[in-house]
Amino acid sequence: MYSFTCDYTEGAHPKILERLAETNFIQEPGYGEDSFCASAKERIRKAIACPEADIFFLTGGTQTNCTVIDGLLKPFEGVIAAKTGHIAVHEAGAIEFSGHKVLTLPQHEGKILAEELSAYLKGFYADDTWPHMVRPGMVYISFSTEYGTIYSRAELEAIKSVCGKYEIPLFIDGARLGYGLASPAADVSLQDIARLCDVFYIGGTKVGALCGEAVVFPIGDAPENFFTHIKMHGALLAKGRLLGIQFDTLFTDGLYMEISRHAIDMALKIKEIFASCGVPFFMDSPTNQQFPILTPDQMAALDGKVAYEIWERLPDGRAVTRFATSWATKPEALEFLALLLPNS
Repeated sequence: MYSFTCDYTEGAHPKILERLAETNFIQEPGYGEDSFCASAKERIRKAIACPEADIFFLTGGTQTNCTVIDGLLKPFEGVIAAKTGHIAVHEAGAIEFSGHKVLTLPQHEGKILAEELSAYLKGFYADDTWPHMVRPGMVYISFSTEYGTIYSRAELEAIKSVCGKYEIPLFIDGARLGYGLASPAADVSLQDIARLCDVFYIGGTKVGALCGEAVVFPIGDAPENFFTHIKMHGALLAKGRLLGIQFDTLFTDGLYMEISRHAIDMALKIKEIFASCGVPFFMDSPTNQQFPILTPDQMAALDGKVAYEIWERLPDGRAVTRFATSWATKPEALEFLALLLPNS
């Protein structure tokens, strides 16, 4: 059975596995103080054109979101996110567990709007009782979003401007950053991302690595003792070399973007397959997540043969489904899918 359920069903890119095997018996210090982490950080600094950037390697996405948000917020502050944002829906209350409320805004195909953000902040401080409330201390967005959509450069600049006016940081969740940047609809680069936020992370778990995320403070202004904060959150890997080797490999010879483009190529072919059968989409996603709306007959033809996710069941019996591609999706998986799908 071929799986399109998510973008981390496979292990790691072969070049990463080769590097892990080649370096296995080299003795190095722990906790990210090794030469591989040092090399990976320099490669990332070069890729984002931020030579002073502070970079930390953490183990997973939820730990990263929780650690960064808790590390930047004061105890009485919360984080603004879209109603559909990952931290608001699919992280089991991890942010609230750290003592910070997730303050949600309306979502527009997974994104927040700068004008609604501005109105929210203006309204908050217009209330004379605001000192009794959870103060908005950060804005969180994803690139790409939970619906596979991406922010344009103009949208990011507008959101960053609002954050600057209210002196709160903008945090970009980059779990699928490579897939967002590789989309033909993207008008931003990795360097733009670094310029247009205060902190972001480069997802490895979903983009070719066994595990790991690289947290980046582009201008080198990480909170004091952030390393200790990472450990306090259980996100510090003793054998930090395992993360360093992976990101050093991903950022050698453009591998990160190369494998991201492959996932996008596969996703756009999936879109073509469904469109050719008259299947509508929940929304137009330009990245590696596609959301076709399938009939019961179409789902029956696929069930047990390919795996996918049910995103939302509709009153008429149809369902919004999610098909995700990755760096490892094979063309033959798409060919098999096309043979199974009946016309609407």
